[in-house]
Amino acid sequence: MGVGTIRTGGTMTEETGGTEPHGTPPSFIPSAGRRKSTSQSRKPAAQGAASQIPSFSPAAKPARSGTGVSGDVPRSFQPSATRPSNAPRRITPSNRDTQSHGDRTHASQTPASFAPANARTGQVRGTTQISRASSAPAARGVSAGTASAVKMKSRNRHNPGRIALTVLLVLIMALGLSVFSAWNWVDGQLNKKSWLTSKADTAGESWLILGSDERDGTTGDTGEVTGFRTDTILVLTKPASGPSSLISIPRDSLVEIDQQYMKINAVAQLYSGKQLVNEVEDITGQKINHVALIQFGGLVKVVDALGGVELCYDQDVDDPYSSLNWTAGCHTADGNTALAFSRMRYADAQGDFGRAARQRQVINAIVKKAASRQTLMNFAKAKTVAQAALSSVTVDEKASTASLLRMALAFKSASGDKGISGSVYWTDPDYYVDGVGSSVLLDEQKNLDLFSQLATGKHASGTVGTLAEQS
Repeated sequence: MGVGTIRTGGTMTEETGGTEPHGTPPSFIPSAGRRKSTSQSRKPAAQGAASQIPSFSPAAKPARSGTGVSGDVPRSFQPSATRPSNAPRRITPSNRDTQSHGDRTHASQTPASFAPANARTGQVRGTTQISRASSAPAARGVSAGTASAVKMKSRNRHNPGRIALTVLLVLIMALGLSVFSAWNWVDGQLNKKSWLTSKADTAGESWLILGSDERDGTTGDTGEVTGFRTDTILVLTKPASGPSSLISIPRDSLVEIDQQYMKINAVAQLYSGKQLVNEVEDITGQKINHVALIQFGGLVKVVDALGGVELCYDQDVDDPYSSLNWTAGCHTADGNTALAFSRMRYADAQGDFGRAARQRQVINAIVKKAASRQTLMNFAKAKTVAQAALSSVTVDEKASTASLLRMALAFKSASGDKGISGSVYWTDPDYYVDGVGSSVLLDEQKNLDLFSQLATGKHASGTVGTLAEQS
């Protein structure tokens, strides 16, 4: 192995270049004093000796012939623990390389330590200040290439984390901007109408979800009545804690307004949407916080935008009134089929009650697929679905994107295994009134008790209502 010599005054000191352990690379120690050799101690210079001795240069200089040692990484040294009292000398850098050819063979295993880029070691009183070499030539032979690789690895060691953090921040910003833009876009698309009453707030949060045919030929009836009727009436309730619920009110439920009897589905047509909300609040005893009116004609566009939804019915159906042709079992239904499925009642042995159950099934299938990963991750599809849905929905004057999101989540929860679904309680499903016809006579007290439990989260999960009890 190569040996380097250092002349100190009149004394020659040898320093081994390849016998140092490679497991512990040299380092800079800002100790006050002169260099102490790692192989053997240096004797103090004699009195009257030269006041300056050569040292190791951190500057980039070509290697001596036969050594091939890079000057890119200066050799570190340890100052001596003591110094002559009469000569507090400073070590001046020289132009000599210190590593031997033997050191080069192990450079890839144990690289010499060096200060980080653009860093300096601070000068302490009586110590040596060393700057990192910054102007080494590109071509240095094998040792220079190895040192450069060591520096590159050291720098790249932190790059993956920084890159990942940068990408994450960019994604968060992009997602935030996308959500913010989508949020504002939905708010701008909402078609609002004055629906809400002045009833005081009650426990939980309640939505009135209405389905209207708007006399668009999708009612499944044979009459020629013109105007606007709400043939689907659902009350969605989310308590502060406990299961959410989705309860249907039969469209033929008998109500009285101004001492005149009528079916509840005609209230909005003859009076107003706000009067309909008032009647529902009388039945439930709860404040209706938000309203969403869905046009059945728009249901076709929403289902088609989703690529169809899966629906199940265990009977064969060929109904000319609703135009539903169905083979018993589960099928993926397009928009027109889903609409007929939700409107059919004459071919159903349960009549209007069976239709209400299928309507809940259709809405649940739409919400489930619209909230699926396949839909949400396909931005073009999600936007098409949103446009179709928003163009078919009218909401209350206080509705917002946030309230619609809460409604969708509550609907999904109510339709799940831990939710509550069913219909209101009645005493007579075929109560006849002159001028009105066959109506559903509701059980007022049982319904008030039911919705009170639903709003406070005290009702157990499952199916509720007279129809459920009779099953």
